[in-house]
Amino acid sequence: MNRRQFLPLLAVGMRPAGSASGAAGTAVASDGTLLINGRRVFPLALYQLPPKASRTASLLAAKDAGFDIAHSAATKEALDELSTHELNGWCTVGSINPGQRDKDRQRIASIVDRLRSHAALLYWETEDEPSYQWKKPGVARVSPEVIRETYAYLRKLDQARPVYLNHAPTNLVSTLRAYNPGGDLIATDVYPVIPPGIREQYALWPDGRQGDLLNPYVSQVGGYADKMRDVAGPQRAVFMVLQAFAWEMLRDIKDRDPKMVLYPTAGQLRFMACQSIVHGANGLVWWGLSYTPAEAPLWDNLASVTRLLATIREQLAAPRRAMPVQIEYRDTGHSLDRGIEWIAKSAGGKTVLLAVNADPNPVEATLGGLPRGIEVLSGQQPEWTGTGWRAKFEPFGVSVWRFLA
Repeated sequence: MNRRQFLPLLAVGMRPAGSASGAAGTAVASDGTLLINGRRVFPLALYQLPPKASRTASLLAAKDAGFDIAHSAATKEALDELSTHELNGWCTVGSINPGQRDKDRQRIASIVDRLRSHAALLYWETEDEPSYQWKKPGVARVSPEVIRETYAYLRKLDQARPVYLNHAPTNLVSTLRAYNPGGDLIATDVYPVIPPGIREQYALWPDGRQGDLLNPYVSQVGGYADKMRDVAGPQRAVFMVLQAFAWEMLRDIKDRDPKMVLYPTAGQLRFMACQSIVHGANGLVWWGLSYTPAEAPLWDNLASVTRLLATIREQLAAPRRAMPVQIEYRDTGHSLDRGIEWIAKSAGGKTVLLAVNADPNPVEATLGGLPRGIEVLSGQQPEWTGTGWRAKFEPFGVSVWRFLA
């Protein structure tokens, strides 16, 4: 979502680091994992802080919920504030307009000169969703040539930090690949929880959807994670920017229809995060909290998800582990479409398995090839059959199991 279309936002959000080493020791491993001082990490990030009584309270709440990176205003004071609360950040510099090249170069140089020595700054960002313009399909808002020129200039000024580039979920893979020389960390934002019958709104197609793949459900998130890996290739980081708002709340307050305010539920938030990981995301970012009032349940629901992920952060940053998992389904009266998708990762002597039901119907299955001793971190308690674990998954349900590696 092009942030230019909405009200000014509080400065907090995140984007990982690319293929260069930075003042904070940021880099991207050959499999796209973010490295900070040589350590593999799985970032949990926010574009905006949670709605609390004060900014300090918001920063504390973000840290307590397991977040570790936030978008920052391009000032030393803003980065200092993040650092005080043990958060890192990234800053946006915009791009070099060919019609005012000297002016934009000077502006970017001034930002970099002020901030490149700050240890809390992990990476830079140029433009958001450069290929996308609403109701102008196929017409780029910012051309690949401009993004590539800006990237080259930015990296000349600061060779130590990578550059983050977020795309809209639309456009062809070939179109988005043209931007790859302008980014080290590649992201896309997909926000599929939309009420039926929503009025025309920026970034929505005439059918009321933001995405344009065949799948209309929250499980489209996995499809877009696959698409962005296809765009970025194996050696760039892929981040998924996920929904932390209700679409109707993006309208002016006088134009809102209270009956159309629909926030993602706790289950949907958990599913979208875990399916992104199953499909190979190297980090997660959430956008939209500045449009979410304190009385809405979204923040508490989101924090419950990120606290879970923070407990397995070491494993999430590890490479995918190959395991001989066999899945045998039990007939529940429904057809099987995607069924159970899973990933296993091992670190610190422990393995974590995340399994998601990508179908809109309940699924029952026995997962073989796993050890008998497991710890259930999320999802229903499975039953040991002697050869595997029999588990029940609600529509778009999630199970997270941990066991000794």
